[in-house]
Amino acid sequence: MSLERFINQAVSSWMNNEGPHSDIVLSSRIRLARNLADYQFPSFLKSDEAEEMTKKISEGAQREYALELLTMESLSQLQKRVLVEKHLISPYLADASAYGAVLLSETEDISIMINEEDHIRIQCLSPGLQLKETLEKTNAIDDAIEAKVKYAFDEQRGYLTSCPTNVGTGLRASVMIHLPGLMLTQQINRIIPAISQLGFVVRGIYGEGSEVLGNIFQISNQLTLGKSEADIVEDLVSIVHQIIAHEKSAREALANTSSIHLEDKVFRSYGVLTNSRIIETKEAAQCLSDVRLGIDIGYISNVSKSILNELMILTQPGFLQQYAGGPLRPEERDIRRAALIRERLKLEENC
Repeated sequence: MSLERFINQAVSSWMNNEGPHSDIVLSSRIRLARNLADYQFPSFLKSDEAEEMTKKISEGAQREYALELLTMESLSQLQKRVLVEKHLISPYLADASAYGAVLLSETEDISIMINEEDHIRIQCLSPGLQLKETLEKTNAIDDAIEAKVKYAFDEQRGYLTSCPTNVGTGLRASVMIHLPGLMLTQQINRIIPAISQLGFVVRGIYGEGSEVLGNIFQISNQLTLGKSEADIVEDLVSIVHQIIAHEKSAREALANTSSIHLEDKVFRSYGVLTNSRIIETKEAAQCLSDVRLGIDIGYISNVSKSILNELMILTQPGFLQQYAGGPLRPEERDIRRAALIRERLKLEENC
């Protein structure tokens, strides 16, 4: 395993598998925030303390799992941006963590961030709607680390974290979900407030502060205190099943009442992707969303969704510049993005 593999391979191995409801739910994620007792929070750590902590955490995790350690100080800004685009590290770890590091599995379904906002953030990813299974895997990793270190834990408050919103279970359960039907029928405007009232939050593709690209939303729990990990996950699964039902109904309604218009939209977007000479991130994401919908409905059969997953990552600014070997101006990125999409889709058609 090498740094080059994590940086140059666009699609993580786990993304090539299909999980339950993969036509709508792209991925499930479980993240646990933990801190070590007798150490200050990461923003107050000294370099020798951070180094000692990284060693302890790594030993605990690597005793049971094959994981590669990457330190933030050893990576360029561009390399860190690529890892953010692949959802392997957070923007905070990339930009604000003085002594940050990450432990990554070969398939990239396990990512353990060290000295981010908290000492430890264990993240596990799975395709489709597999929150319960992913929680089990994450808890097993948590147990392996806890066998080596002592966590900061209070009997009344639960796990202690740097941000009060994570105190308790320290759990963030989330799904990445594709909702073009609800967007086109404008039902999303009433569904998002309803989700918020239930203690869950809807964000963009890269979490807090990010915008929605290609009709892809991230839905996660807002509360970590007062409920067990299993209850939080159970509630989110229930909400996601309801959203899936609404999305399917919206797609059926569009196919039945506006079939020719929907088909036209899908193939116009496919035409843009296969013929454009310059395309911005937002337009590319929207066109990829339309084509994904076209595949799910049955309009398009000569393109696989795995190619769309690949293009979702490859067309991000960090990846484009990584392949170019250095920084690019915005227009240069847009030209390269269009060329990359054309070439990849042409290769798929020829195959």
